[in-house]
Amino acid sequence: MRINRRSASKLIAIAGASILFDPFSQLRTNKQMNFRQIPKSSEKIPVVGLGTWQTFDVGNSAEEKAPLKEVLKILTEHGGSMIDSSPMYGRSEKVVGELTTELNLKNKIFEATKVWTSGREQGIQQMNTSMELMQANPIDLMQIHNLLDWKIQLKTLRKWKEDQKIRYIGITHYHKGGYQEMEEIMRNEPLDFIQINYNAAVRDASERILPLAKDKGIAVIINRPYQGGSLFRATKNKALPAWADEFDATTWGQIFLKFILANPAVTCVIPGTSKAKHMLDNVQAGFGKLPTLEHQKKIIQLISS
Repeated sequence: MRINRRSASKLIAIAGASILFDPFSQLRTNKQMNFRQIPKSSEKIPVVGLGTWQTFDVGNSAEEKAPLKEVLKILTEHGGSMIDSSPMYGRSEKVVGELTTELNLKNKIFEATKVWTSGREQGIQQMNTSMELMQANPIDLMQIHNLLDWKIQLKTLRKWKEDQKIRYIGITHYHKGGYQEMEEIMRNEPLDFIQINYNAAVRDASERILPLAKDKGIAVIINRPYQGGSLFRATKNKALPAWADEFDATTWGQIFLKFILANPAVTCVIPGTSKAKHMLDNVQAGFGKLPTLEHQKKIIQLISS
């Protein structure tokens, strides 16, 4: 895959970011965030990233942006790199662009966004706007949001990839109602990535979508890892199981993220947050061991009960 100088610098920086100072290192068997390879290239990306839906849709004030700066610092200082956004997410693209530029993080992050409109010209205009807002050229990953007008938009994405305006292309959905159409696209169209919902409570994607992605060599980003917070509500006031220590999990959040990462088809998970303490907890899931099949069964049983 052809890459320009900016992309090459970014790959080097992402690889090196994971060995920075880590206050949680004493909890882990290794000190580098786990990586997964993007099947369509030799590039590897860290397994825990950041979603920006709702959380980065803030105003211009320094007070509103200050917590998000800390979130971005923690993500990158602990080796994470993927930041996912969309025109659907209000001001999120603009905020991501401003803060990652201000913090000088451009060479440390993997920038993903989406096209979410109908029509060829409208799609081109929206993607150009996204590039300007995120201050990213090229954009690492452009995805068709919830498959909207995918036949038209995919043609543009392929052309932009050829022209090196974007490095990877993909499609997304957040609900099993879109799985059938997504599966057909995966079977018949060349894709680098898909983004889909999957967690310990909602596991429909593991039946057909995730196995198909692995068979077709398509990288997988997981959204809605906490099922809108319902997983935390389900385990509220429950003691952490002793066996969580067997796969280096010290919180319920880490258990939930590690459950997802235990699926070999998954490339990266992108929990969204605007709180530094939650980002600090999320990145811990990218280190150490993962749940065995027996552990995964126990997690499902706990959630079901």
